[in-house]
Amino acid sequence: MNQDLTQQWLTEIQTIKEQMAELQHDRDAAWESAQKWRQLYNTEAEQRRTDAQLSQQAIASLKADLHKLKGIEAETLAAGTSVTAIQEEIEQLKSVEDLQAKLIAVIKERDRFFQALKTEQDNHAQTRNSLTTALGDAIDSLTRERSLGVGDKETPIS
Repeated sequence: MNQDLTQQWLTEIQTIKEQMAELQHDRDAAWESAQKWRQLYNTEAEQRRTDAQLSQQAIASLKADLHKLKGIEAETLAAGTSVTAIQEEIEQLKSVEDLQAKLIAVIKERDRFFQALKTEQDNHAQTRNSLTTALGDAIDSLTRERSLGVGDKETPIS
């Protein structure tokens, strides 16, 4: 009877050892998975920070360009030469017909500028949409690639 009890204890100890080994393996696998997810999160966060920094730099550059353009426009209008030149040109117009012809030419030129601006804005919107779509596709592709890599250990990509 003593031997049966000893055998029973040894069997139970072996079963507990096996369970403990299995639980340790599960714990290690969970830890490894958590590490991979942390790494993916950190990589994504770094990419977002880089994108945000690049966007801030682009915004700052565009603001500087805008201020520069506004400065040029203000200088052109503030300098007496432009206003004076316009006044001289107006004074040269002697008749109503000359004034009408000049007005028609200015309106046509304005319309051409508006059309060019609209075309540029449309092209900009199309480019922005294309780049946004390409960026989204790249992120989706990267996410898919990473998700395939997380579940499989050292799976060669073919």
